[in-house]
Amino acid sequence: MLDQAVAAAAADYVARNPQSLAQHERAAAAMPGGNTRTSLFHDPFPLCMVRGHDARLTDADGHGYVDFLGEFTAGIFGHSPAPLKRAITDALAAGINLSSHNRLEAELAGLICARFPSMDMLRFTNSGTEANLMALAAAIAHTGRRKVVVFEGGYHGGVLVFPPGGSPVTVPHQFVMVPYNDAAAARAAIDGDTAAILVEPMLGAGGCLPGTPEFLGTLREAATETGAVLIFDEIQTSRLSVGGQQAVLGITPDMTTIGKFFGGGLAFGCFGGRRDIMGVFDPRRPGALMHAGTFNNNTLTMAAGIAAAGLLTAEALDAVNARGERFRADLNALFERRQAPFHVTGLGSLMNVHMRGDPGLRKLMFFDLLRDGIYFAQRGLIALSFAITGDDTAAFLAATDRFVTDRRALWS
Repeated sequence: MLDQAVAAAAADYVARNPQSLAQHERAAAAMPGGNTRTSLFHDPFPLCMVRGHDARLTDADGHGYVDFLGEFTAGIFGHSPAPLKRAITDALAAGINLSSHNRLEAELAGLICARFPSMDMLRFTNSGTEANLMALAAAIAHTGRRKVVVFEGGYHGGVLVFPPGGSPVTVPHQFVMVPYNDAAAARAAIDGDTAAILVEPMLGAGGCLPGTPEFLGTLREAATETGAVLIFDEIQTSRLSVGGQQAVLGITPDMTTIGKFFGGGLAFGCFGGRRDIMGVFDPRRPGALMHAGTFNNNTLTMAAGIAAAGLLTAEALDAVNARGERFRADLNALFERRQAPFHVTGLGSLMNVHMRGDPGLRKLMFFDLLRDGIYFAQRGLIALSFAITGDDTAAFLAATDRFVTDRRALWS
């Protein structure tokens, strides 16, 4: 019965979205599967969005949605807010790339270092993937070791993916993969041969599963004891407070990576850490590590980042994270009240809907909520933006209530 319900919902989705289907077919002629970003793809084809404003999206067929995906956590500001547009326009007028250093990069670097005590110094990249790759390079060069401890379910970029069994696209470092939140297993894996410990304070793509204070504290202790470099990947969790989840926990890593919203909506990544570690990139030093990148300090991203830092205030972050806590609690209460086989995990404004049983249930929820104008990831990810209102979360809850009421026979 579930398979039939999913098939009917998918057929309705196809019928309602002919322009998105046509765009997908055009894209498939030049890109494998019509796709250049795997996380956006879902069967039978993804929607083609043509406009976004605040927390609203419009697709190629004219349907409107409230955007609860928030560009996979990167879109915390909503779509194209005025301060970011002004910063980018002003930078564009002065020149996109100036063939040298510019005044903006030092300003943005100072703003970010001031937020994260773990970053004495930093360098910019064009993505979170690059930031994590370079952080690992720094740790290996600094320690003279090769082993890197990572965690099952971790995602640190397109070539640093750690599902059960590993991934063929992951770069060939000497990885040791340990279960997430298993403090004892982690402590046993970290030794005098360990160069780096790379961890998300909350698994992001792995389902918004928070790291426990005991687990993350054990990593800090083990790194200190063995001389390994503890790297917190805060590319998603840096939105949980002004100083990221490390500030909430009171745990200072040796290095931190950030990205996404700190570029104000443009391609951005950043890695930083202790002065002695980051010194391996100082070009004034003999034998310094090479770190190139034509667009690392491009003026558009630097200007957008400076504007973004001004918007990522304690007040704004506290508000969106408090809204997320209430929303997640309300969703879980709804699922419990309706005896529906779903639950939501996460922290603050980041969360993921999980289901017990057949994954077709979550696919059906995705299709049903789309019909009601609610957009989130088919895998269950929800990331609130500053633009999401109480009326928007109420609309999501109402649509979810209709879904679990209408579909109750599928799990009762």
